[in-house]
Amino acid sequence: MSIETDLKKDGIEVIQNLNTLKINSIARNISQKICNTFPKYGFNQNELFIRLSRLNMYRAKMPEGMAEANYFYKNTSIYFNEHIADEDLEEFAVHECIHYIQEIKDKRNNLVRMGLCDYTEFKVYGLGINEAAVQLMASKINAISKEYVKYFGISFETTSPSYYPIECCLVNQLAYITGEDVLFESTLKSNDNFKKAFSELTSPKVFMAVQNAIDDILYHEEDIIKINNKIAQIDDRNKKVDGMIKKIDELKNEITLIFMRTQNLIISSYFDTAFDKIIDLEGIEAYRKKLYTFRDLIGFTDGYTFFNDYYVAKMEELEYKYNLLENGQFETALKVVTKKENVFIRVIKTLKKLIFGASTEEENMPY
Repeated sequence: MSIETDLKKDGIEVIQNLNTLKINSIARNISQKICNTFPKYGFNQNELFIRLSRLNMYRAKMPEGMAEANYFYKNTSIYFNEHIADEDLEEFAVHECIHYIQEIKDKRNNLVRMGLCDYTEFKVYGLGINEAAVQLMASKINAISKEYVKYFGISFETTSPSYYPIECCLVNQLAYITGEDVLFESTLKSNDNFKKAFSELTSPKVFMAVQNAIDDILYHEEDIIKINNKIAQIDDRNKKVDGMIKKIDELKNEITLIFMRTQNLIISSYFDTAFDKIIDLEGIEAYRKKLYTFRDLIGFTDGYTFFNDYYVAKMEELEYKYNLLENGQFETALKVVTKKENVFIRVIKTLKKLIFGASTEEENMPY
């Protein structure tokens, strides 16, 4: 399939090339901003400028709802919506330049990985989480201020009010847990350090659940855009349009449900695990502050009480643990719990013997 066919499939129609002077100006400014904003990641500004200046850049007609700029890896090009003002091209180019930096291709020019996103033979994993991480970086580079927004009934504060705001809200929560450095380093260097860090703080199963959920949100949003574009091509209101509008409402509701379910999973999986690791009074205070501050990152819907309920319950548990530590009873209580767990394990083993019969393999099993 030719490049022209691929572009046409996405509804992109090239109008004109950006001249070399404009491309060099964009490449120079963005390379400088990336190095200044993220000095820890080993970029050389001059080398980065040379790389970015080799990008092809075009103005193009694009479908309604598509991002204002798009990076196309097959021909190493960025396409800007024709409506973007000349002075705004650089701001929109930042996100796409990061995509260019993070891409990994095989010898046949097939995309293998792009930051946090894996392009396997059968399925793409982590597209949503990667787009959100790239956008959070672009917002930092462009110095976008926070503002309150409301999408699909979810209210939250974000530095990305127009691009992937729902996904960015969730990924920002993940970054709070692991630290931004490991998220952005993995995004730029296309490695698994962020995945490992979050999995160690929760579990690999939780990471996969969150990653898949953010992908689902992204795909649902794309479906809504496609349906809206189809509706725009229909002149009169009919039953088919009514059905399409109903489908959009269903997708919006599903996005809201996925978001809230995923947010609650992030909260409970991390803070439950972190609570069990508290062994001193300093740990209690650090935990309390981190849980309290997390409130500033979450999205709220009408009637949402999960975080407040969770916070109150954890503060009660924290007070109990504090009293144990302050009175020097924590180690004693821990030994009692461990002893009870050992007794439980012995009971399970005995039941296994009674039900299945004793075997060498069962005797060596860790439960």
